[in-house]
Parts: sequence; structure tokens; C-alpha cells
Amino acid sequence: MERSGQLMRIKEAAEFLGVSQNTLRNWGRAGKIVEHRDPTNGYRLYRRGDLEAMLREIEASASRPEGER
Repeated sequence: MERSGQLMRIKEAAEFLGVSQNTLRNWGRAGKIVEHRDPTNGYRLYRRGDLEAMLREIEASASRPEGER
């Protein structure tokens, strides 16, 4: 497994993105973000780099004019 600073559990990842845990679960099911699973307990884990990319996408979408979204 990767260094502990590179992976976040769902609660930490949701707080990082500013969304609910359920939203993050839905995005994972829809394939909008890659979910990894801890092999020992099945917890959802998210790579920090994937979350940062998603955050940039969210911020870019918010800054676009309404007609371009």
C-alpha cells in the first residue's frame, strides 16, 4: 500500500473536496473518481492526487459562465 499521506479515507476525502460522503460514494459508483479499497477492511480510499484533480475540475466548472457548463 502507499504512504499513509497519499491515501485518504472517505471522511477525509469528502472534507477535502467540500462534499458529503454520500456524494463521494455516488461519484465513485458513477466512475467520476477512482476508488481504491483497503484489502483488510474494505474501506474506500482515495489518492490525494485524484482528489486534487477533482477539486481543480470543480473549481474550473464553478468559474465558467452558466452557458458553458
